[in-house]
Amino acid sequence: MDVVGLLPQFGNLFMTIAAFVVALSVIVAVHEYGHYIVGRWSGIKADVFSLGFGPVLFSRVDKHGTRWQFALLPFGGYVRFKGDANAASANTTDTISDLSPEERRQTMQGAPLWARSATVAAGPVFNFILSFFVFAGLLMAGGKAIEPLTIGELKPLPVEGVMLQTGDVPISIAGLPWPDRTDREANDAFSEALPNEPLLDYVVHRDGSVVTVKGPHPLPPLADRIIPLSAAYTAGIRAGDVITAIDGEPIYAFSQLRKTVESSEGRAIPIKIWRAGEMVDFVLVPKRSDEQQTEGGYKTFWRIGIGSSSAFKPATQNLDVISALQGGAKSVWAVITGSLSGLYHMITGAISSCNMSGPIGIAKASGAMASQGAMSFVEFIALLSAAVGLLNLMPIPVLDGGHLVFFGYEAVFKKPPSERALRVLMGVGLTLVLGLMVFALSNDLFCP
Repeated sequence: MDVVGLLPQFGNLFMTIAAFVVALSVIVAVHEYGHYIVGRWSGIKADVFSLGFGPVLFSRVDKHGTRWQFALLPFGGYVRFKGDANAASANTTDTISDLSPEERRQTMQGAPLWARSATVAAGPVFNFILSFFVFAGLLMAGGKAIEPLTIGELKPLPVEGVMLQTGDVPISIAGLPWPDRTDREANDAFSEALPNEPLLDYVVHRDGSVVTVKGPHPLPPLADRIIPLSAAYTAGIRAGDVITAIDGEPIYAFSQLRKTVESSEGRAIPIKIWRAGEMVDFVLVPKRSDEQQTEGGYKTFWRIGIGSSSAFKPATQNLDVISALQGGAKSVWAVITGSLSGLYHMITGAISSCNMSGPIGIAKASGAMASQGAMSFVEFIALLSAAVGLLNLMPIPVLDGGHLVFFGYEAVFKKPPSERALRVLMGVGLTLVLGLMVFALSNDLFCP
């Protein structure tokens, strides 16, 4: 057995597990803390706040009487409120029958409807809040491009004779005026009209003068990011790689790569990559991708999982707080609407059900994003947190959304559902959730 050859595989497995545990722990901790803190603010006492299940590794009791603990199995967590029969926060009449009115008020079952509703809703809301601030923070860390667009840093490319410099302000390329960055249609038309050549003529403002210099294609076949679990990721392509040839033909623009892949119909494609001065050969098999369109609905494409990038980084300035917060809110909303749209189109059969990932797929994605750097991993946590918040708001018994539906029934009819109805509905809800988990797991195992 080649033990040395297995070491990278064990290393990747360790990173995948570690990244998944970290991502899940952060998301669960924020979710459960939302339940805990809003419950405490509304007068409901928490007996236990646990990260993980099983044997307790460490615990302490705070001044409010809550035991904070870390358990052996780090795949989730829970808050057990006063009067709860178990870690799932199940209530029974027996558990609070001997309590005084003051003590009963400190339980979930004995608290007013508003307090119970706020406590249950707080978990998903805190997930959205986490995503909101992470997205906003990432936008502030990245900054915004200076207007007019100014060359910041040229990226490494296998192109000789580049005269473009940091600080240059492009006016035109190959005789085509530089478009307004906010005009998407103009930018698409601009990139399509550019010649597919290694060097192009740039007219730029430089030190108070207008000069013509040679520069690379502004949208070269440069891998800016690698999509987790994609064909490129599986093959070992890395961010920063430059595709120099595909199907034996040299390419100089990302549009050439995209057109060849989209017309492949899933056949294997040989590519040649420049990586830090060396040439490497790969064979990629594009995967089907159902993608949401701006005008609505989904369209099927063939993708290899390489995100495009410009040939240079634009010079940036700090993004103001208001714009960052607005961007954070838009990002959370995009996750919510995109998830709901995807779920609807899977149910109607418009797109493949393989678009839904289970725990194995999420774990692999966690490891993949962690391997691409801290910023990518943090962004993944924000995406997953918003998705978890949305999932928990689904009106399914055993989920937070199901409890909120019960509370809505109680608000309308002035009494909670009967114990028998609750037991039946909770059983149905548990069956649905377990069925969904099995379905998602089967996708992880059998979908291409």
